[in-house]
Amino acid sequence: MANAGTYNADNRGILSGSSYKVKKGETLYSIAWRAGLDPEELAKRNNISAPYTIYVGQTINLKGNGVKSRNVKINKHKTAKPQVSKSNNSPKKLESTSTKAYAKNSPVTKASSQSGPVKAWIWPTKGKVIRGFSDRENGNKGLDIRGRQGQKIVASAPGRVVYAGSALRGYGKLIIIKHNDDFLSAYAHNSRLRVKEKQQVVVGQHIADMGDTGTTDTRLHFEIRFKGKSVDPKKYLPAL
Repeated sequence: MANAGTYNADNRGILSGSSYKVKKGETLYSIAWRAGLDPEELAKRNNISAPYTIYVGQTINLKGNGVKSRNVKINKHKTAKPQVSKSNNSPKKLESTSTKAYAKNSPVTKASSQSGPVKAWIWPTKGKVIRGFSDRENGNKGLDIRGRQGQKIVASAPGRVVYAGSALRGYGKLIIIKHNDDFLSAYAHNSRLRVKEKQQVVVGQHIADMGDTGTTDTRLHFEIRFKGKSVDPKKYLPAL
């Protein structure tokens, strides 16, 4: 019998084990995020077709291939429809540890080519980076940026909101944006969410207000994932 996914406090709610039972408020994307898996690969593994609808009580197989998941159609929770093209982004170097140049000279443009590569990323907020990225097993999988309560958080690139809620332990009020088939970004610990699931957003759009939900002080925890794997956001954000 498969082991249920477990919560590791050091890893912000990372899932381990071979299977996981869907809880209220979760989406396929939020489960894939916690498991460190590519959402589309997870969908294929469980024979879940677009728009990736899952249900409370459904068992999601985190390991193995071609195993059909068990559906319990109670309190269904839909997810966003995936895109079809892939990105060819190349990492960029960044040495600064401050976000003073946040969104400066970065116009808000329409997300008309979401299926294509992310042409440019912008900083999601102003403030000092108080904790950097670590690729260690229990390391920080993004950047923590200090700010003030209610401070504006913006979309770092155009895309579609695939999760907006507080079901992921350790993240507080969280937004996950799908930018294309390869890239996702996340914005955690917000006091207020200003977008909803399935909503299309443009780069620089106000998506949330900074807060301290799920943490001990006011900050933004920002992550970028490439095919489900955590990457250092500093390699993609512009130099300051």
